[in-house]
Amino acid sequence: MSYRKTLKLMCGFAGGSAVLVLAAAAAGEPRGYFGELRGEAASRWSRFTVLQAAQPAWTPASHTPAPTGHAWDFNWDKRDPSALTNGKKTNAPAAEDPSSEQDNSKPKATRNILLIRHSQYNLSGTIDKERILTPLGREQAEFTGERLAALGLKYDVMIHSSMARATETANIISKHLSGVDLVSCDLLREGAPIEPVPPVTHWKPDAVQYHEDGARIEAAFRRYIHRADPKQKEDSYEIIVCHANVIRYFVCRALQFPPEGWLRMGLNNGSITWLTIRPSGRVALRTLGDAGFMPPDKLTRT
Repeated sequence: MSYRKTLKLMCGFAGGSAVLVLAAAAAGEPRGYFGELRGEAASRWSRFTVLQAAQPAWTPASHTPAPTGHAWDFNWDKRDPSALTNGKKTNAPAAEDPSSEQDNSKPKATRNILLIRHSQYNLSGTIDKERILTPLGREQAEFTGERLAALGLKYDVMIHSSMARATETANIISKHLSGVDLVSCDLLREGAPIEPVPPVTHWKPDAVQYHEDGARIEAAFRRYIHRADPKQKEDSYEIIVCHANVIRYFVCRALQFPPEGWLRMGLNNGSITWLTIRPSGRVALRTLGDAGFMPPDKLTRT
């Protein structure tokens, strides 16, 4: 059987079936004294060992691939009702239905968190208050504000980093969202959340910066990224205006991906990243760095 014909057959089969096709095709190849493939055939068929290794493990009982990686931790935010009530005694009267009390402790609303990266800013500034938005950056913030308004969502609050570029971005956005309170937070300031893997050569903070910034950014994550409180009756939409490093770290932590991979993602200025947190603790990433509402010539990442 020719090499090309075998490859076409393989493309028509999936999983373990492809391995059977390979075995049948290899049966007609020239072999040595001990049955090993020789010459060109040996070189050709060795390439397919990678394909075979890439096939998911087949379990006869379920006919489905075996799960890999870590299981989802439903108590990642330490707010799982079953964990909160485990082993605790209640003071409820005997006649009261204990199941109703447990039901009251369960979140019922979904939290939507829209993470906005600040707009383009002046990189030549030596101190924070000099690193204000460029004219293009202010234009980008206007586009972001218009986009958030066009979504027609009922925003509850806009929290922003206390750094100048994030504060200015939030102020411009707020002009398009009347009635939404602005709250400044130092925890959301830019920094080095955790040493990235793989490392990069152009950016190498000292170990002490990772130590200090990492604890602060993790504290911000725990404050703002969690499931709804049981007292919350309706779904909420909250805006957080901050920085690329903070947003990328938040996304990795919320999705329970290795946080060291945060630097593998890129975010445009003024972009929208949307996290949804269900009452069960499930987290979904609806958009990552969405900036499609801006004209192509307005897109930057600085």
